[in-house]
Amino acid sequence: VHLAESGGGSVPSGGSLKLSCAYSGYMSNDNEWCMGWVRQAPGGEREGVAIISDSGIADYADSVKGLFTITQDNTRKTLNLEMNNVKPEDTAMYYCAADYLQGRYACAPMRSFVSEVDYWGSGTPVTVSS
Repeated sequence: VHLAESGGGSVPSGGSLKLSCAYSGYMSNDNEWCMGWVRQAPGGEREGVAIISDSGIADYADSVKGLFTITQDNTRKTLNLEMNNVKPEDTAMYYCAADYLQGRYACAPMRSFVSEVDYWGSGTPVTVSS
């Protein structure tokens, strides 16, 4: 499994940015995977931002609800994160992540997603200026 992020960069506070992740390898869409975005701010720990199941059920961290939108295109094998009205506290390295459910039938809760991730991309940086 290979995950490759793109779309990071610098954006002013209140602006928008779209991140994309191209994934490849054995990744069926038979409810076997939970895909998501995780971020890590400088000096901070990795935190889940948004996750989506193969069936399209999405969940978000409280800090980004109503601002960020995660989508998945299983045909093109891409995962996207649309970030709107970004704030300086959104500055972080953003990672595409994949959790192989291995018999579980739903994504882990947002607070547990990071510990369940099996595959990571190399990250794309996002810097929000005030």
